[in-house]
Amino acid sequence: MKKVLLLTFTIISYFQAYSQTYNLSDLKPKELHNNIRLNYILVHQPDELVSYNLQPTMGFVGLNYNIPLTDWLYTGAGFHTAITGDQGGLFTLGVNLGVNLPIYKNLYFDANVHFGGGGGYRSLVNGGGILYPNAGLQYKKNGYSFGVQYGYVNFFTGIQKNDNVSFFIEIPTLLRTSSYANAQKAFTVNNKSKDEFWKKPAVKSVQQITFDYFFPIGDSRSDASTTPQYYPLTNTLSILGFEYQRYLTEDTFVYAHVDAMYAGLTAGFMDLFFGIGKNFVETRYVNFFAKMGIGAAGGRIYPENGLTIYPNAGFDVKVTDNFGVSAHGGYHRSVGGTFEAYTAGFSLKYYGLSGGIKDPFSKEEITEIKTQGIQLGVQNQTYFDVAKFGIPYSNLQLIGLKVQYDLNHRFYLAGEASFAYEGESGGYAHGIFGLGLKSNKFFNDKFSAFLETSAGVAGGGRVDSGEGILVRPTVGINYHVSNDLSFNLAGGQMWSPFGNVNSTNINIGLSYGLSILNAKK
Repeated sequence: MKKVLLLTFTIISYFQAYSQTYNLSDLKPKELHNNIRLNYILVHQPDELVSYNLQPTMGFVGLNYNIPLTDWLYTGAGFHTAITGDQGGLFTLGVNLGVNLPIYKNLYFDANVHFGGGGGYRSLVNGGGILYPNAGLQYKKNGYSFGVQYGYVNFFTGIQKNDNVSFFIEIPTLLRTSSYANAQKAFTVNNKSKDEFWKKPAVKSVQQITFDYFFPIGDSRSDASTTPQYYPLTNTLSILGFEYQRYLTEDTFVYAHVDAMYAGLTAGFMDLFFGIGKNFVETRYVNFFAKMGIGAAGGRIYPENGLTIYPNAGFDVKVTDNFGVSAHGGYHRSVGGTFEAYTAGFSLKYYGLSGGIKDPFSKEEITEIKTQGIQLGVQNQTYFDVAKFGIPYSNLQLIGLKVQYDLNHRFYLAGEASFAYEGESGGYAHGIFGLGLKSNKFFNDKFSAFLETSAGVAGGGRVDSGEGILVRPTVGINYHVSNDLSFNLAGGQMWSPFGNVNSTNINIGLSYGLSILNAKK
């Protein structure tokens, strides 16, 4: 196993080779002053839902990442999920567009509209489309802010909708980047630059793909979609996830984590957490850690509020300076509900320093900056004649968020999360990872072609994906408006090897490219 992992990381390192070194003064940097918005929305259930025996109020929380386009206009993307009431498992994914205007001193007017897809009870949201306009007041101080808004949560394809009051806080975040045209280059740090940009420390972060196994205990039960209904869960659940960690001190970090189930139960279980962790013992090659997360979970388990805690601990082994493997175990517990499970698993990890020429904690000088090409995209995805169980086949419309991570100028890794918003399968979602191959630009450098093969997990909305394994090859073309912005069109086939889904699909979207500044000691 160790030899296989070492070979994999060696191949990735080969793909990341940089053929020419430049001087740092040749690199034109830019800063993106973005923010993370956490909001809490009180949604009162309409009278039509009385027959569902639901609690009268649902607590709906959101995690949004917003990017300013001008001094007053911003865009972004975000997740929302239920944590109180009894609609645990209700998740949405969408995009934001908003305005932020000064009123007096630190007081601002803020309004935005969120469009996306998702759901929990399919019969309440039908296709899953959600439109959430809201407006209110915001108080800002030193980059941080809080506010209150009035809005209308509208699953416009179903009956789940209500006006509401929401509260939010915003945390500033800074991303130091360069144009995508500078991707996959190496720049020597000569420490002679007078630009203040290069005197700032780098940011230490970790990204990881996790493979976990949940072992349900106690009164854990299935939902009403199974036969028999609400039967005790004793089988192992297989979980695939992604986690991002950002270090606050040398040994303390905050993180965000998302999971989806791919085996052990009919597909549809998801969770989303954010929390804090600490490294207790750290050597050059081995690190022991503990984490505490709080968030939401649900889908295909007994109906409950969704609020969940997830403490776990484990150890890392570094294979190279940038890559490592991790083993961990924990306890997944619904707060006020019945689902609980012991967990165990492993992760593939990438360690990075980005955006500066000094280690943020040891103050060690960086000798080289390597630019990593990243593309962020949003897509409308159409899947034709999708197989379902218990309801007729239909076409599905999904909104998807996609990240591409360049290995070199030819190959890239891709990750995608997509949620249904039309097609009578609200609550269906998938998360996939894959490898892509792209061509050189042609026709006056305006077009390029690409080929991708991806696999991951899918479920919900009565889509017949079995236990959730999904495979999707695609081929497409990009139209490059500029070095950073492009439109794309792709077609492919979605196939569930353990279900009955075998659907042709078309994706239409846009991508924004940038170069992350990775520091190399």
